[in-house]
Amino acid sequence: MNYSELRYQPERSKVYLGSPSIIRLPDGVLVASHDYFGNLKNMEGEAGLTSIYRSDDNGQSWSNVTHMIGAFWGTLFLHHNVLYHISISQEYGHVVIRRSEDDGFTWSVPRDKKNGLLFRAGPGRTSPNYHFGGATSVLVHNGRIYKALEDYLDIPNGPDWRPDRFKASVISAPVDADLLDAANWTVSNKILFDYKLLPDKSMAEAGNGWLEGTVVVAPDGKLKMLMRIHLKQPNKAAILSLSNDAQKLEFDYTTGVIDFIGGHSKFTVRRDPITGRYFTLTNYVSDDKFPNSRNTLILAVSDDLYNWRSLETLLSDDTGLEPEQSALSTGFQYPDWQFDGEDIIYLVRASYRGAHNYHDSNRITYHVLKNFRSFLK
Repeated sequence: MNYSELRYQPERSKVYLGSPSIIRLPDGVLVASHDYFGNLKNMEGEAGLTSIYRSDDNGQSWSNVTHMIGAFWGTLFLHHNVLYHISISQEYGHVVIRRSEDDGFTWSVPRDKKNGLLFRAGPGRTSPNYHFGGATSVLVHNGRIYKALEDYLDIPNGPDWRPDRFKASVISAPVDADLLDAANWTVSNKILFDYKLLPDKSMAEAGNGWLEGTVVVAPDGKLKMLMRIHLKQPNKAAILSLSNDAQKLEFDYTTGVIDFIGGHSKFTVRRDPITGRYFTLTNYVSDDKFPNSRNTLILAVSDDLYNWRSLETLLSDDTGLEPEQSALSTGFQYPDWQFDGEDIIYLVRASYRGAHNYHDSNRITYHVLKNFRSFLK
């Protein structure tokens, strides 16, 4: 596997690396972030620690320049050429946003509703329990900025993770507003997935649900949100419809579950400004015996958001493990990526060569896919 490494975390620490995010600044410098999970908990779960990195040599090497306390599941993005990081304050905590005026070295502190504390979580584990789940894209369209958000139902007995407890929603703000001022942000209605409403009763069961949405503009100009979905079958995704003012989110159970290249793990969809096609990096599951596997990362494309095809395998396990052991031990997951001229640059949360299991990632790795449009031929 050809890559550079932002960080390796020794497995014995029982601290793992999550939520990679990457952006290229106007001056060409790369900025990246990731958080930590595992043995870094407070009384309410993952404590929320994020590290910021910069690369001045186009990703060949990385320097850890600072840390953020109270940042988890975060996404880097540029707005009016200023760098932002939007995240949850801790596992199922407040929605917070930070701004950097010096390209990632120092950051504002979300201390109140005028300075980046956007949506306050409920006390303890009572709703709202906000969730991004990783770096999902920020969309700017028709004068507004959009970001998918989930609210997890009350957790009376601790962090019992179930997909059917995530309520999908979208937050948004005017593009010219002060993004650190909570008064400028609104949130849509919130929707739970109800498996009983699917026409095909064999597709889903109790406990199935969605999370980790990505908002995109459809070919007809309408807003859609694609979501990771857990069903009885792998390689599916859910498509929801969003009003232009981001106030009304809807799901059609007859058409909203689609065949997808992956979909059981986090993915991000972006539209190529050159071809108009939609691209994603995702964990395709090729063997139903291992429906949770993340040891293969695929580049896929769609013309209309509903019909997807695989273009290229980007990463696969080269450790020599047998298929079952590879599925249990190796993961190239939670990719965050950007179009970068003729290329795609991406970060991966990797469980690779020594990780405890496919989920508990021990590396954050950086990769470049050269001339990605050539795979369309």
